[in-house]
Amino acid sequence: MSKKNNLLVAASGTGGHIFPALAVSKAVEDAWNIHWLGVHQRLDANFIPKKYNLTTLNIKTPRQNIFLFYQYIEILMSTFQIIRIIKEKKINLVFTTGGYLSAPTIVASKILRVPVIIHESNLIPGMVTKYFGFLCNYVLLGFKKTNSYLKHCRTIFTGTPLREQFYKSNILPEWAPKGEGPLLIFMGGSQGAKAINQILYESLEFLVKKQFRIVHIIGECNQKSFQVRNSKNYVKRKFTNEIAALIQNCDLVISRSGSGIINELIETEKPSILIPYPYSKNNHQEQNAIILAENGGSILMNQNKISKEVFEEIIERIFKIKSKNGKNRYEILDLMKKNMVNNNKIKSKIEIKKLINYFLKEF
Repeated sequence: MSKKNNLLVAASGTGGHIFPALAVSKAVEDAWNIHWLGVHQRLDANFIPKKYNLTTLNIKTPRQNIFLFYQYIEILMSTFQIIRIIKEKKINLVFTTGGYLSAPTIVASKILRVPVIIHESNLIPGMVTKYFGFLCNYVLLGFKKTNSYLKHCRTIFTGTPLREQFYKSNILPEWAPKGEGPLLIFMGGSQGAKAINQILYESLEFLVKKQFRIVHIIGECNQKSFQVRNSKNYVKRKFTNEIAALIQNCDLVISRSGSGIINELIETEKPSILIPYPYSKNNHQEQNAIILAENGGSILMNQNKISKEVFEEIIERIFKIKSKNGKNRYEILDLMKKNMVNNNKIKSKIEIKKLINYFLKEF
C-alpha cells in the first residue's frame, strides 16, 4: 500500500448508495488509499473493484416488524467492529452515502475523532442523515431543497455524482434492438421492480404492435416467469453496465424514481414516466419524481392506480404524431425533452473531490 491518506467509503445495498460512492472514489483514488465498507450478501461484491479493499459486515437489513427496535440496536452494536476497522486501516477520513450502514460508521468515526462526510442524494433526507447528520463534519446535498430538513447540520449543496459513463457520449449497445421505432427503456433500479415489470408484460403486445423498440432491465427481483412472445424489438436483461448508453440513445425511460435515476435523467436530459416505489421511507421516491414532474420533463404515475389501459393511453398521447411545417413530430415528447434541458446541472464530482482533498494530511 502506497504512502497515502486512507479513506473509508461506507456504502452498501442499492445502486443509489453504491454508484455515487464509486464515482467519488474514482475521482479521489490518486490521492487516497480507498477502503470500502459494505454488508455481507448485498450487491456490494458485484460492483466494488478489488482495488478498493472491500470489507463486509454481517448485519441484517432492518424489517418492519415487532423486532424493529432490536434490529436497530444490533446495527448500532456493529459500531465496535467499525472502530476496530478504522484503527487497523489507519483511516484519515470517512465518506458515506446513507443507508443503515452509515449510522454505526458515523458513530464510530465520531468516537475516534475521525472526520466524516455523508452525502444525501434524496430530496427528503433518509433516517440516518436526519438523525446522525449533525455528527458529521459535512452533509453534502443532492438537491438544494434538502437543506430545509437539516437545520442543525453543516450542509453543502454539491449535487449527486454519477458514473463516468454519463459524462461522455456513448453509442447504443450492439445488443439493443435496432430500427426506426421509438426506443423505450424499462427499468426498476438495481433490485428490480415487480410493478414496472408487470405493466410492461401486460402492455408488451400493444407496444410491439405499435413498432416500439424495448429494452427491459428486470433487475434482481425474484418473480414468476412470464410467457413473452419473441420479438426482435424486445430485449430483456437482468443487468447491464451500459445504462448510460441506453438512456442517452432512447426516447423515453420508464422507471422507479430513486435519486440515482433522477440525476441520470437530468444529466442526459431524457423525458420519462416515473412510478415511485410507494413504500419508500418518508415517501422519498415520490418527492424525487415531483422534481421532474413539476418541470414538465416527466409524467408521475401512482403504482396503486396504474393499469394497462391508463399506461397505454399515456404512451399513445406522448407519441402522438403531429404535422408542423410539413414535418411529422411527437409534440408532447418534444416538449418534455425541452423541459428537461431547463434543469440545473452541477459538476458534483469536482466539488466533492475538492472537499475530500481538503482533509489530506502531508506525510
